[in-house]
Amino acid sequence: MDFIDIHTHKKQLSENVFSVANKYPVSLDFTSPFSIGIHPWFINKNKIEAELLILAKKLQHKNCVALGECGLDKVIKTDFELQKTVFKKQIQLSEKYQKPLIIHCVKAYQDIVELKKELKPTQVWLVHGFNKNWQVAQSLLKNGILLSFGTAMINHKKLQEVVAKVPLEKLFLETDDKDDAIVEVYVKLAKLKGVPLEILQQKIQENFKQLFLKTT
Repeated sequence: MDFIDIHTHKKQLSENVFSVANKYPVSLDFTSPFSIGIHPWFINKNKIEAELLILAKKLQHKNCVALGECGLDKVIKTDFELQKTVFKKQIQLSEKYQKPLIIHCVKAYQDIVELKKELKPTQVWLVHGFNKNWQVAQSLLKNGILLSFGTAMINHKKLQEVVAKVPLEKLFLETDDKDDAIVEVYVKLAKLKGVPLEILQQKIQENFKQLFLKTT
């Protein structure tokens, strides 16, 4: 578990990388560590109840470490109230089966914060692929929502300034659907934080074990 990729759509072949593969209710391969959720892009109101039943079953699978990605997206055509309904139902499953929540969010960060305050979940919430400003990051962190950064951090100067301010115990790293190696993301963050790569690896391993393996 040298390098942890908290969210990826690619199959990881490297032996020194522990990756959490993103899965959907229609996925078939659950032989490696995974998270599973109903992504707002793929909400079909005729299939919601059936897919929620699949989630409930897969959340009990020995390889499942989290629920997600799920969340809210204001730039898609799917009715926003329907998105919120589906998101809330997944939050309920996250609580029932004690699985952390990996969140997809586009232009709905305040809505996420408001739901966190309203529902007062006991499970960890993590916004994946964070690429917004420090003000948004502060709001999420203040409300107990962790952040995961991906390959955008490698060349995005303003995002580098943001991640440099986020405490190590509040963040994770990922590749999402990109081909870049997770090692590149780690190396970049180590430079930004001014810490040895080995220390960064150890810290994120500690984060993962504390937050994602605490119920196992």
